[in-house]
Amino acid sequence: MKKSIYFLLFASLLYTSCKVDEEFEGPSLVDLYGDFSVVTGLDISNRNVNFSTGETTTFTAAFSKNVDWTVEVKGLQSGAVKRFSGFSNVIDASNATWNGTTTDLPMFRVEDCAVQLSIIGVADTLHDTLAVVGSKVYEGFVVADFENGWNSGWNTYVQSGANMSFAVQTNGNAAQGGRYYEMAGAVSWDWLIGLVNMPGSAYGSTYYPLTSNPSNLYFNTMLYKPAGIDNGLVLFQIKEDDNQDGMYSTGSEDMYSIQVSLTANGWSKISQRYDNIPTLVNGAASGPIGNGLHEPNKIIEVSVLFLANPTSGYSKTWMDYMIFTEGSALEP
Repeated sequence: MKKSIYFLLFASLLYTSCKVDEEFEGPSLVDLYGDFSVVTGLDISNRNVNFSTGETTTFTAAFSKNVDWTVEVKGLQSGAVKRFSGFSNVIDASNATWNGTTTDLPMFRVEDCAVQLSIIGVADTLHDTLAVVGSKVYEGFVVADFENGWNSGWNTYVQSGANMSFAVQTNGNAAQGGRYYEMAGAVSWDWLIGLVNMPGSAYGSTYYPLTSNPSNLYFNTMLYKPAGIDNGLVLFQIKEDDNQDGMYSTGSEDMYSIQVSLTANGWSKISQRYDNIPTLVNGAASGPIGNGLHEPNKIIEVSVLFLANPTSGYSKTWMDYMIFTEGSALEP
């Protein structure tokens, strides 16, 4: 009898020690070694999508196992790119719905687009097309998009240097829409190459039509650096009329500034929450000039200065789509 009991106890312990844990961490054997096949090919829910009215489009596909995939949309005119990536066996509305935003600038415009689905480890790429019949519209106060050319309420100062160009351009290279502003030239005696002033009066009022809440407001714009030109600086000066007498008093009222050193080739987005924009003196953070309060509803003028070290020679940049947004930074 004792032998039987000992045998049962031994068998129970042996079974317990050899029992396999049902929870398994890491990739499944099917994902590692299973055969891959496309169960459902690439499809597009809306092939003529109007983002301007809030429409979206969804990319779909299904595979026999989980894979690393990428869906890439490229504008055939703009060169804009939107990219979705994931690791799954299904592409659907949960991971590949497009609302018109951009991964790589410029922004999409009304244009035909090429779509491709690529999978890591799979040689074949699936292709399709769609048409953007209305580009995405962004909420906010647009200071300048240059689509209507030069605003007669703006004013500019350009040095008498060499190869100067301060003008709206229309050549298909815009970050948004069809036009942008070029600033370029060589000035051997001064950092300033040229500037543009954009007063509130250019928009029909003394002050910019903005919220009084500085923590809910964002300044956004886009700048372009040509390859091989590395000496440009852009300084944005945002001037407030603290006492609201209808003018900005230099040296006694607040001016908040963003200085951008152009380092990355191509278009880049600049965004900053308004209450985080500092006072700058010669490029360094400084104490406030006026009352020290960020009061966007008192903004009376935005100035854009294009600068370069006078010993560095010719410099150039492009600017496009300056917009104040509320709630969040611009997501182009």
